[in-house]
Amino acid sequence: MKARTKSTLLFLVDVIELYIPMLAFLTIFVCFLLQIISRYFFTPLMWPEELALLSFVWATLLGATYAKRSNSMVAFTLVYDHLKERGQTIVRIIGDLLLLTALIISFKPSLDYVLSQGYRVSSGLSIPFTLVSSVYVVFLMDMIVRYSIDLVHDILLLKAMAKAGGQV
Repeated sequence: MKARTKSTLLFLVDVIELYIPMLAFLTIFVCFLLQIISRYFFTPLMWPEELALLSFVWATLLGATYAKRSNSMVAFTLVYDHLKERGQTIVRIIGDLLLLTALIISFKPSLDYVLSQGYRVSSGLSIPFTLVSSVYVVFLMDMIVRYSIDLVHDILLLKAMAKAGGQV
């Protein structure tokens, strides 16, 4: 892959995983301030609440993709920490396979649902629900790619351990 293409793809991933969630958090904050000001000084507005809720969903799902990217997702590792490196690798492979299977199985029904929501619009902003819920499909695609990469990496690591006699 050429360097320019690779840097463009990395920038697009940064836009999805970093810049859109940051913009969503900024939108939540501005909507929160607008609601307070309008409630106490003018007539209450309904659209900032709807926009804040929409932004929260986008920030949460796309923020989760960044958490996966930086390996900072919450993990309960009471048993995992007591395993040797080979055992940890096997547990990671099993976990990645389970999650990857669930994500792949849910992709088609999720996509169908998102595409079927085109006729519905939100009440305050008249935004099509397809746009509102499309972030979930982006989340699924990103997570499927990330878990696939992790799975391949761990399988290659396990093979290298087998060649080295368990020592890497």
